[in-house]
Amino acid sequence: MSRPRPWVIVPGIWNSDAEHWQSQWQRERGDDAVRIAPASWGEPDPGDWRDAISRAVASCAESPVLVAHSLGVLAVADWLAAAAPAAADAADAAAADAVDAAGAAGPAVAGAFLVAPPDPSAPGFPAAASGFAVPRPIPAGTAAARVPTRLVVSDDDPYCTADRALAFAETMGAAVLRVGPLGHVNVASGVGAWPAGRELLGAFEQTL
Repeated sequence: MSRPRPWVIVPGIWNSDAEHWQSQWQRERGDDAVRIAPASWGEPDPGDWRDAISRAVASCAESPVLVAHSLGVLAVADWLAAAAPAAADAADAAAADAVDAAGAAGPAVAGAFLVAPPDPSAPGFPAAASGFAVPRPIPAGTAAARVPTRLVVSDDDPYCTADRALAFAETMGAAVLRVGPLGHVNVASGVGAWPAGRELLGAFEQTL
């Protein structure tokens, strides 16, 4: 590619502040990164967030990579699963691809890089985000199921056990990237700009 692939940044509840690695990466990427803009940052509504992801994806000149953290991971999982039935209505894979290109149904995305999913059943999960659920299976053969996905898992995330995160990855058909004890991989974890994560994303992009 002659220029970097676009990113769609999908933060968690309350958005990512200026010091969060997502915000730092977005500043580095410049015009090649767009952040979702739901109306319900503080009291997240799944439908609102699905629509926000769709708008952000549609604004990209070419298929972007979704870069999600925390609740944003559940939002992307929900978005992919919601898109699958529409793409599944296509008569065959070629038709599904055509639907994707037209942007009418199915996710026109190159890949999904998902970091530190929270567990909706965990005690620390925000009550305001109770509308979000664990990832659900994406039907095989659909456009959504063909989206390459990586799930980054911290061994000591206070919002989700590693075993639970691995189960989410299996449900989503995502490859797992374990990063050791990094908490919730956020500002409080002390990861800063998280250069090691940027390298993981870069390596993933090379496969797309």
